[in-house]
Amino acid sequence: MDKIIIKNLKVEGLLGIHQQEQETPQPIRINVVMSVDISGAAAQDDIHQTVNYSTIAKQIVSRVESTHYYTIEALISSLADLILENERVRKVWLRVEKTEAVTMADAVGVEITRKRD
Repeated sequence: MDKIIIKNLKVEGLLGIHQQEQETPQPIRINVVMSVDISGAAAQDDIHQTVNYSTIAKQIVSRVESTHYYTIEALISSLADLILENERVRKVWLRVEKTEAVTMADAVGVEITRKRD
């Protein structure tokens, strides 16, 4: 299976249990690897036969900016479900990181892999 990658997507959103995290958007970094069969798109040079990474990125940004989650676990699960709504995506690996949550760390986060049933 082929892979389509979105690396270090930067978005701001409300994520966390602390009062400030619930009131002030913070930087969130998202990495995505989607397992997709790109053979049709490659053979025909046709974007309609693959997953448009720009569309997926916009959907992710929209979801993060329009929702509030207390945990990274809830957000990342929601994003996995969103991406798997695209029937061309067979499996998705995601990493969601809060880059300012722990002052002595570059980031804290969660990674998951989900696949279509």
